[in-house]
Amino acid sequence: MIRRDAHIKALERLISRNPVVALLGARQVGKTTLARELAGRRSGPTHLFDLESTADLARLADPLLALSSLRGLIVLDEIQHRPELFPTLRVLSDRASAPARFLVLGSASPSLLRQSSESLAGRIAYYELPGLSLSEVTVDKADLLWLRGGFPRSFTAHSHQESYRWRGDFLQTFLAQDIPQFGITVSSALLDRFWSMLAHYHAQTWNGSELGRAFGVSHHAVRRYLDILEATFMVRSLKPWSANLAKRQIKSPKIYLRDSGLLHRFLNVTTRLELERHPKIGASWEGFILENLIRALGVEDRQCYFWGTHSGAEIDLVVQQGAGLRGFEIKRTTAPAVTPSMRSALDDLKLNRIDVIHAGAESFPLGKRIHAVAASRLLEDI
Repeated sequence: MIRRDAHIKALERLISRNPVVALLGARQVGKTTLARELAGRRSGPTHLFDLESTADLARLADPLLALSSLRGLIVLDEIQHRPELFPTLRVLSDRASAPARFLVLGSASPSLLRQSSESLAGRIAYYELPGLSLSEVTVDKADLLWLRGGFPRSFTAHSHQESYRWRGDFLQTFLAQDIPQFGITVSSALLDRFWSMLAHYHAQTWNGSELGRAFGVSHHAVRRYLDILEATFMVRSLKPWSANLAKRQIKSPKIYLRDSGLLHRFLNVTTRLELERHPKIGASWEGFILENLIRALGVEDRQCYFWGTHSGAEIDLVVQQGAGLRGFEIKRTTAPAVTPSMRSALDDLKLNRIDVIHAGAESFPLGKRIHAVAASRLLEDI
């Protein structure tokens, strides 16, 4: 089992400060395993309820009666199946003695679990568990993580073929079973087709009108499909940064499939050799590095943007840190160089610095406020 100590420590901090903590993330990303490991480390009593289990659902027929006498940590897994529990959690979390803390696990974002924010305002903290990242695997496994993605069972599979099959089974189950359970009425075949098409737009600017024409529906409809995949942690929509400039700036988001393994499944890529020969290899590497950059920096999604102008200047990632901005360019090359686009971004956005993440072996300065950072040294040098 791959240890995920950083996430456990972060959860422990949140649980010590908040009566209710929501651990959110995609299906099969390891939320239940992490919760059980967390429970095993605690000295007090713990109680686990799986809301996909008929036995546990029967125990919660009268939730206030079932939960009010329990002490310690109470874990409610797959909370999206019983959002009506949130008012009960509000009552229990408001008790003066605070005899219990609640950890709720969900496979949908707060927008799909909106009842939690409505019922538990001021009482709940959210924590997103991503897939495995570079900080959790050894350096020699970085390429394997890129190829197979961060779902634990995909990454640890005995062969590339087994990993590829697991991702196919995951997609089928997610579309046919999980999506309807979230209360989403879009047909699984339609969403599968949209997701597959979106894989070919990976790392490109969103064009809802073009996709809508391809599907024969309005741009509002395809935007709804995108929102579904965003809310279930499958897609990242990177917002554009807008500066007060005379230049015409891009105002549409850039779209990334968050897991490189699922991207490769849609692209029918099984092995590293097939990936090396695929025309989307550069876009795939960009998305993989982007996700790991965001995690390594420890920033929230609302702090992350991209920037581009209609004249061609662009920066792949702009991160808002305090009052300043920091830029990142991702180049799958062993010989990174300063480009006019970087100089334009430095001047126009008043960036503190730009880091160029590259595929070479060494990190080194490229110019004033511009640094080349080797992807293999990403965690050390950013």
